[in-house]
Amino acid sequence: MDFPVVNHEDYFAKIDEDHRFPINKFGELANYLLKKKVVKKFHKPYPCSDETLKRAHSEKYINEIKNKTLEKNKIKKIGFPLIDSVVRRSLVATGGTVLASKLAINFGLACNTAGGSHHANFDEGAGYCVFNDVAVAAQYLLDRGLANRILIVDLDVHQGNGNSDIFKNNKDVFTFSMHSKSNYPAKKSISDLDVELEDNLEDKNYLKTLKFYLHKLNKENFDFVFYIAGVDIHFNDRLGKLNITDDGVKERDELITQNFYSKCIPLCGVLGGGYNKDFNKLVELHSFLHQSCAKLL
Repeated sequence: MDFPVVNHEDYFAKIDEDHRFPINKFGELANYLLKKKVVKKFHKPYPCSDETLKRAHSEKYINEIKNKTLEKNKIKKIGFPLIDSVVRRSLVATGGTVLASKLAINFGLACNTAGGSHHANFDEGAGYCVFNDVAVAAQYLLDRGLANRILIVDLDVHQGNGNSDIFKNNKDVFTFSMHSKSNYPAKKSISDLDVELEDNLEDKNYLKTLKFYLHKLNKENFDFVFYIAGVDIHFNDRLGKLNITDDGVKERDELITQNFYSKCIPLCGVLGGGYNKDFNKLVELHSFLHQSCAKLL
């Protein structure tokens, strides 16, 4: 069975080459997956419709992004310039996670080569996140009756505060965030389950902690999982504060994907953050998610 992966050339936006966010990683990851024969071809998404976006965002905010009329201080909070290619990228990447979630139901596993914009809230963006693709896709599945109880496993080094805020009163979505205690955002929100990690945590204790909480989550009845596989937990990441090796990242991704696949719970994997000092290493680390899924299928 061919492993379904969603990708679009418009995941790349025309921001400055010296920008802190490594926007080139999306295209290079796609090339890497083809070169390594992890995938043969990609599924191509459409830009997310307003109707679907409104499942997790206010109409006012959607219009302010699309019309590029958002206030300057709110653009600054996002961290990207509000230009056509950034708007287009945000819509297409969100559409990509919606498509990947539907493919996951059909195949058991599917991934986007972008996504995991977990700092975006109902009516604003933040931390390089314009639209919250996982929140949009989760609500889409619930509204369509394609899932009844969804788990969001967020292993980005930063707390998934956007998801926990959007779903704080929604009993059908369980938010689990395991993140650096001292990292962004300064003011954390409250997930259904938050695990705060001390600085410089290494592989052994990281994986031991993850296995402990995964065991607890396995006692719940979920019928769909979104996995935000941020690789900013890596020791060489510019924005991370943990000390996880290549092997630690790989074992983490294999642990999560195998756990839910073995239980026949569909899983949609998305990238999350990654700001490694070594760009080629960053691409390789992001590919571990896709490789771990491809092995299972």
